[in-house]
Amino acid sequence: MQEIEIEFKNLLTKHQYEQIRQDWIPNSQPKKQTNYYFETDEFYLKKHLMALRVREKGSKYVATLKQPSHEGLLETHDSLTAEEAKSWFNNHVNLKENIKSQLSHLNIDESHIKFMGSLTTFRLEKKVDGIVLVLDYSVYNGQEDYELEVEAPSYSQGEAFFHDILSQYTIKQAKAENKIQRFFNTMPKGL
Repeated sequence: MQEIEIEFKNLLTKHQYEQIRQDWIPNSQPKKQTNYYFETDEFYLKKHLMALRVREKGSKYVATLKQPSHEGLLETHDSLTAEEAKSWFNNHVNLKENIKSQLSHLNIDESHIKFMGSLTTFRLEKKVDGIVLVLDYSVYNGQEDYELEVEAPSYSQGEAFFHDILSQYTIKQAKAENKIQRFFNTMPKGL
């Protein structure tokens, strides 16, 4: 399965996060999800502007390869059983059909893809006219951060909604790296 992801992100202070939460999603409890990140020792995927993760939500595991696209990111998904996911976490990565097909032109040996660590997010979501407002609180490698995401069906819709939220809360727009980049930025430089 594949989809184009169009999203806008901005890191928040805890205070900004709490303000938006109180106004938009006051009575919801966050849903926990954990991202497990994979890469080669040479950061071969990163060099090709790709990222590979397994996301655990509840008892479900989905492997996702993210690649740049003309508008947003192309995400390629494969479902994994709990047993398959645990095998990946033990550095026995066995790519499934969809992701394997996307990586076939790179000639990456699966045995070189390794588990690098995880990031846990507590996510709140609210749908507004086809747009999803997301508030994330994430914990990884002794760090924590707060983030606003706006996911939209089109770039123009998402951009307008995103800028409205920033303006409403007087939040300065700052380019936010995605979670996998923030995660790897906290890793020891020897990796």
